[in-house]
Parts: sequence; C-alpha cells; structure tokens
Amino acid sequence: MVSSSHEALHRIFQEDPALFARAVKALGVSFAEPVSAVPLTTDLTENRPVERRVDTLLRMETGDNGSFLLAVESQGKQDRDKPASWAYYLSHLHAKYRLPPVLLVVCADRRTAAWAAREVDIGPQQWPSLTVRPLVLGPDQLPVIDSPDEAARDIPLTVLSAALHRRDRDADAILKALASALKGLSADDGNTASIFIELTEQGLGKTPAAELWRQIMAADLSFFQSETAQNLRAEGREEGRAEGQAKGRAEGLAEAILLLMERRGVVVSEEERARIAGCGDLDILAVWFSRAITASSAADVFGAEGD
Repeated sequence: MVSSSHEALHRIFQEDPALFARAVKALGVSFAEPVSAVPLTTDLTENRPVERRVDTLLRMETGDNGSFLLAVESQGKQDRDKPASWAYYLSHLHAKYRLPPVLLVVCADRRTAAWAAREVDIGPQQWPSLTVRPLVLGPDQLPVIDSPDEAARDIPLTVLSAALHRRDRDADAILKALASALKGLSADDGNTASIFIELTEQGLGKTPAAELWRQIMAADLSFFQSETAQNLRAEGREEGRAEGQAKGRAEGLAEAILLLMERRGVVVSEEERARIAGCGDLDILAVWFSRAITASSAADVFGAEGD
C-alpha cells in the first residue's frame, strides 16, 4: 500500500510542474521554468509480466532548453534495489520518448536523502557503462519557508518545504506561514487552496506536525469552507472519539474526491460513486484523492486492481 505522504511528495509536482525548476535551485542546478508540462503515463511495464511504475512522469517543455522528461520518485527509506530500477526507468524513458530524462528523488528523511544522492555506477569498475545521478531534494536541500510573505509568493514550494521538514522544529513556523498564505489564495481560488490543504496533510504523514496542521485548520482556517477543511475542523472538535472521527473523516474525504472529479469533468458511474462513498480506508482514500487531481477517468483514480 502506498502511503499518502509518499503520494504527496511526488504529486505536488503534478499540481505545479514548474516547482521542479524552483526547488532544485537549492541543489545548485539550473533548469528553465517550463512553458508547458504534459502528464504522461507512469506505467513503464514491458511486454512481459514485470510491472514497473515511476511515481510521477512529466514531459517538460521549456523555451530555452527544449523538452525533457521529469521522473519524480518519492523515497521513504533506503532500498538497495532502487538504483537498478532507476537506471531502468531512465533507459526505458530515453528509448521510448527519445528525450533526455531527469530523475528527481524526494525524501523527507535525511539519511535516505544522503543515500539517494550517491552516484551509482553500473558496469565493471574499470569501465562503468552507465551512471545513475539523481537530483535529490531532502530536508537539507530545500530551505525552510517560515515567512508568510515568502509562502504567499510560492505556495507549492511551501507545501513541499512543510512535507520535507515535517520532523524538524521548524515545522510549526512553516505551517503557520502556509496557513496565512492559504487565506489569501482561498479568496481567489478556493478549489486550488483545498488541493494544497489536502496535499499538506498527506505530506505530513503521521508526524506530530500533522496534528498541529489539523489544529491550525480548525482555528486559523475557520474561514475556509471547503469540505476538506470542514471535515478537518470537525476532526479537531471530535478529538478523543477516534472511531467516530475516522468514519466522519473517511466520509468527508470520499465526498471531496467526488466533488473534485465532478468539477474536473470526470465521468463517474453509479457503481464507481458507490465504491468511493463506501470506502472507509483513509489510506486508500488519500491515494484516490491524489490521483483525482490529474485523473482523466475513474479508472485512473482506482489504479491497478488491488492498488
């Protein structure tokens, strides 16, 4: 089961593809901001029973540097098999699309980020045939954004900052700055603000910062009337009643998914609507919500059978 915090760390780049160019400046790498970005299928499966999926895949178009592919991987822990998978992704993407691929690995854990940042040579020691060189964003690479003005200038970057610094003492200041920025955004675009609120909650995972965010939602964002915000405020008021709280939150998140799909023009059958409304698993609902942000069909939301 993919965790909701895992989803948030790469899907934020689907919501704002230009975030990539802004975020990796912290790594000393310069990319021109894209003039357009087209989501591509994340399924890299070959014509054999081996399924391979990159977390997020975008075709980036820039005015200065032409086109390239951006593969975003959300990595929660060290995995010795991952470099080989990443090498496969990059080779496969280059062969399939004939465009230069870039691998971005996003890690909320410092040790995992340091591990992922290593260059991995593939081939004999005396002549490696392939070197995997991912760009890595972790807590030490992305700055803390704790100023409301700075947060308002780049809300997606602030959401990513909150997710990557969720275990740090700076999390409190980041979340308060983000809440302030979202007040201004909600006046102009309540739907987009709702998406960033949900991505923030997902990105914080099960850390103490997640509870702080719910408290901020219940107090500082009382002005915000999205269904997601209302459910989070209700959750704060119902603290201590865990079973009823989880049920109400699941119902609210299911309603938010259906509302998001409706406003994006995605056709949902009665059977599919009943499946979403009847789901009580918060982890599954969180994954479905993230997918609904860019899905073109209900099948895209549900993903592979059993996912």
